[in-house]
Amino acid sequence: MLQPKRVKRRRTQRGNLKGNATRGNRVVYGEYGLQALEPAWINSRQIEAGRIAGRHGLAGEGKLWIRIFPHKPVTATPAETRMGKGKGAPIHYVACVKPGMVLYEVGGVSEETAKAALARISHKLPIRCKLIKKEVV
Repeated sequence: MLQPKRVKRRRTQRGNLKGNATRGNRVVYGEYGLQALEPAWINSRQIEAGRIAGRHGLAGEGKLWIRIFPHKPVTATPAETRMGKGKGAPIHYVACVKPGMVLYEVGGVSEETAKAALARISHKLPIRCKLIKKEVV
């Protein structure tokens, strides 16, 4: 699964997901993208499941880009442990996603194929998403 090779701090605070994405909200690499409509933490297993579903939907043609990476560690204390004794150990990593952020991109395929592949990916994610096209400047 995806996780950082090295981290500066092992455990972080939860933070917040208020507001819309100001960076990473445009299609850059491909022609079509999957844009988040809700804020969420998306864990590394969900990102990987989306990648597998997207590659299967593209059927060996085109290219798939993953635009998010799980940097934030999520911690938990073991079950049946008394209160106190500090913060728990990291159990997995998540990507912080704000509304408007582009999660995946597809390029080199027709619109129907891209739409089908991105729909397969969106079924693997815990949030609502929409398909967007690259803006022509």
